[in-house]
Amino acid sequence: MLLTRDAATIDRYELKYLIPMSYVEPISDFIAPYCELDKYSLSTDNHFYTVNSLYLDTRGNEFLKQRLWGKASRFNMRARAYGDATSPPYFLEVKRKTGAGVKKFRATLNQSEWPGILTNDGSFTDESNNAIDKNKDLFLRLAASYAIEPKILTQYKRRAFFSVVNEYARVTLDIDLKYQLESKFNLIPGKQMTHYDNEVIYTKGESNGSCVILELKCPIGQVPVWMIDLIQYFELKQEGFSKYMNSSLTSMFDDGFQYMNPDRATPQNLFYS
Repeated sequence: MLLTRDAATIDRYELKYLIPMSYVEPISDFIAPYCELDKYSLSTDNHFYTVNSLYLDTRGNEFLKQRLWGKASRFNMRARAYGDATSPPYFLEVKRKTGAGVKKFRATLNQSEWPGILTNDGSFTDESNNAIDKNKDLFLRLAASYAIEPKILTQYKRRAFFSVVNEYARVTLDIDLKYQLESKFNLIPGKQMTHYDNEVIYTKGESNGSCVILELKCPIGQVPVWMIDLIQYFELKQEGFSKYMNSSLTSMFDDGFQYMNPDRATPQNLFYS
C-alpha cells in the first residue's frame, strides 16, 4: 500500500526507544539531511507542539488489559486534538497492533461533530468510498459494540519529522508527558494534569534520565537505511512504551504528587533550565 503524509489509513512499523533529553538535538541534527519538520512543529518556536489524546475503553478496561497481558493482536481507541484543543480539527483513531505491525485508522471531525458524534446515535455510511468516512464508521461501530467510555486524557509535547527522501517515513520525539483521569468526552486539559514522565525511571529502579519517547515509523518491511544508521550511531535499544498503559498505571499506583519533589524531574524543566 502506498503511504502519504496525510493518509487516513496507515500500515507501518512503530519502533519505540526511551532516550535522555541530551539526545533530542543531536538526533534532530542527525536526521536533518533526510527529514523536514512537519507543519505542526514548524508553527512553534522550539518545534514542539501540544498533542491531547483522550483514550477510550470498555467499562471493564478490556483494551488496557490486552496491553498489560501483551496480546500479540490488540487495538485501542482514542480521540485527538492539537494545541489547546478548543478548535478543530479533531480526530478519531483506531490503532490495531498485529505482531510487529501497527495499522492506524484515522477520521477527521469538524467543530459540529465533536463530541456529539460519540454522545448521540451515530449514523453509518456503508455506501461511502471515502477512506475518512469508512474509518469514521469503523470507529462508531466499535464504539457501539464495546460501549466505550472516556478513561484518561493525556498530553505531551511533540517534535515531528517527515522524510524527504522516502515515500513515507516519520520520526517523533515526545516530551513533557501528562495525564488526568477523564469521565467525559473532553479533549481540553485541566489544571490537574500530572506528569508521568519518569514512570519509565522509577518502575525500573534506576534513574537514567530516559524520559523522552523516540519513535521511528515506516512502512512494513521498508526500514530506511538512515533509520538503521541512526539506531546504530546512538546505540538505541528498542522497547515498548504505551502512553495509555503508563498513564493509567501511574493513576492507579501513584497519586502523581508524592514523587513530584525531588524525584519526579520533568523533561520540561530539564530541557529549558
